[in-house]
Amino acid sequence: MCGPSLGRRRYGWVTVRESPDHPRGHVCGTRAMGGITPLMGRGDEGSSDFFLASIPKKCYSYICRFEEERHVYSGCDVMLARIFASAVLGIDAYIVEVEADIVRGLPSFSTVGLPDGAVKESKERVTAAIKNSGFQFPLKRITINLAPADIRKEGAAFDLPIAVGILAAVGHVSTKRLKGCVVLGELSLDGGLRPVKGVLPVAVHVRDQGLEGIVLPQENAREAAIVDGIHVYPVQTLQEAVDFLNGERPLEPFHVNVAELFDVGSRYEVTFSDVKGQEHVKRALEVAAAGGHNVVLIGPPGTGKTMLARRVPTILPDMTLEEALETTKIHSVAGLLEPERALVATRPFRAPHHTISDAGLIGGGHVPRPGEVSLAHYGVLFLDELPEFKRNVLEVLRQPMEDNKVTISRAAFSLTYPASFLLIGAMNPCPCGYLTDPTSECTCTPLQVQRYMSKISGPLLDRIDIHIEVPPVHYKELSGEPTGESSETIRERINRARRIQLKRFSAREHMFCNAHMEARDIRTYCTIDDKGDDLLRLAITRLGLSARAYDRILKVSRTIADLEGAADILPEHISEAIQYRSLDRNLWM
Repeated sequence: MCGPSLGRRRYGWVTVRESPDHPRGHVCGTRAMGGITPLMGRGDEGSSDFFLASIPKKCYSYICRFEEERHVYSGCDVMLARIFASAVLGIDAYIVEVEADIVRGLPSFSTVGLPDGAVKESKERVTAAIKNSGFQFPLKRITINLAPADIRKEGAAFDLPIAVGILAAVGHVSTKRLKGCVVLGELSLDGGLRPVKGVLPVAVHVRDQGLEGIVLPQENAREAAIVDGIHVYPVQTLQEAVDFLNGERPLEPFHVNVAELFDVGSRYEVTFSDVKGQEHVKRALEVAAAGGHNVVLIGPPGTGKTMLARRVPTILPDMTLEEALETTKIHSVAGLLEPERALVATRPFRAPHHTISDAGLIGGGHVPRPGEVSLAHYGVLFLDELPEFKRNVLEVLRQPMEDNKVTISRAAFSLTYPASFLLIGAMNPCPCGYLTDPTSECTCTPLQVQRYMSKISGPLLDRIDIHIEVPPVHYKELSGEPTGESSETIRERINRARRIQLKRFSAREHMFCNAHMEARDIRTYCTIDDKGDDLLRLAITRLGLSARAYDRILKVSRTIADLEGAADILPEHISEAIQYRSLDRNLWM
């Protein structure tokens, strides 16, 4: 096999063929202008001394056959290598073939295959990394193709495969091991490797495609090793990657204990016992977590609405490994996965500011990225100061809340992100915030209160099952010791209630909790007796509850009955559910 230095001189035509003694090829003869001259000696692969001693100087070109790629290169004027890389589209990955073509000509470096700015800039990083790693950069015309060419490629993860492809094309890297491996990594100018995002979906796709493994930066090894069935080879520099691919540096596949990671990562730092007072609000949040009901908390400033909301993830049902993997994929694609945290094993809690745009909340961009609703998948999306959000931002929540997914369409393609979250909103009862505060005077007029509350549309309120008032906490409760239950105790009751619901909806697809029930399911699973019917009729007529409250009360009543292990909905369950419809009363409108 010819070395990189041979391409700068003029030789005869050299035919390299396989033989039992030399399966990777030997020189069998040369041909100049006057005919073929047999060569009796055989040289080792890459032996430039053999070529210099054996090839007539008057010959003007030579042919080499690379055993790995089965390509014929005329005088090293054409050198080609193919490397497997991967990219992410949505939360799923796909294989990208990085083809490096090097031909004689004016030195240039071009990248094709719809690269974005970061990929185009990789030529500067790759050039410096190859030189600073001790290799000679080929001063020829270099073309890098990223296939499939009709999908836009983003990010710096193509640096390492491009560099390896160039080195493989000039003979510095054996392509035998590259056939079964995906290569990923961002290069620094000194040849070191930096971590990239989206490694977990890439590792899943590598396993599904039946490839052997993945070569990637050391910092991403824990994340990729979560996936069983593939070999993860972490490297820290370009030189180390080249030595491994050439078989000169053995690397043991990186392994992690997934069960241990899941157990350690599933611990929360806060608990419901930290909250003093507000026992009725804790009960409402327990009902919401048990049935998957969306909640809005209404109360004056400083009553603990945010503190309560931040502890809701700690009482949600235990996260399964499948849920943790799906949540981790979303955070990995968004680049939010911490290096020391390879698995998101706790329920996410996302609290965007009220100035967020609709694209930031739902997801968007030229190549759409997951928004806050997807980052809160299997967790809690908390919207503090709910009426302060732009109306168009709130309205885009309606479809994800209904379908548990969000679809973002562009001219060339559309992406679907999962978005199954529990929505918790917090708001003041009026612009000044003190309408329901017994110790402070409200300065708002009824018209101002009405305008403030009307910022939340009826269709959005239709999707919020529980409205609960959060009053100020008395000094006696604040100064005393916490007496409430811990999150673990509450979560045990919620787990029992969820198991009842999973059994109830086992025959229904994409229905896992009471909040997902539609009108026909309410008629089937939320039957009430005459006493319960009389109580519900009285509530709607006397308390001024709206028509939309009827189905919501029945669904919440079903969840309260599940928490108590009751097969039927009793009047006391309905009575408690009626208390959770504050915004339907005329007082607020």
